[in-house]
Amino acid sequence: MRVYFDACALNRLSDDQSQPRVLAESEAVEQIMRMVIEGRVEWSGSIALHRELSRNPDHEKRHDALALLAHAGSLLEPTPAILQRASDLAMLAYGTFDALHLAFAEADYADVLITTDDRFQKKAARGAGDPLVRVMNPVSWIEEVRNGSLGSS
Repeated sequence: MRVYFDACALNRLSDDQSQPRVLAESEAVEQIMRMVIEGRVEWSGSIALHRELSRNPDHEKRHDALALLAHAGSLLEPTPAILQRASDLAMLAYGTFDALHLAFAEADYADVLITTDDRFQKKAARGAGDPLVRVMNPVSWIEEVRNGSLGSS
């Protein structure tokens, strides 16, 4: 199983944990990270993810999120095909980084792109741009793992 995290999912770990939703998403991201560290799940990252995490103005949060990238099996570099796919997705009103993350996840044949961004998740679920990768909230994905109902589409 191969996962791709977007920046908001990784940043969830350093968000204010006093809200129940934030806490649940943070705990789910931690569980997925444990699965990565244990070798049960493969995590592929990208240069776009590194760049977006690097833009966080909060030094401590930026440092913590970038440190997590050490657990990614690889940081994918852009190719002309990835950049074209991201451009096509951006024209369908995906945000610039959302489009890049989806294009990178597709290029690396990820089974799921983990995000806490509701707008991104809903746009992909509606099929905008015919995504080849499921875009899911970490809590929903962990529930699938627990229920043994994982699928790649």
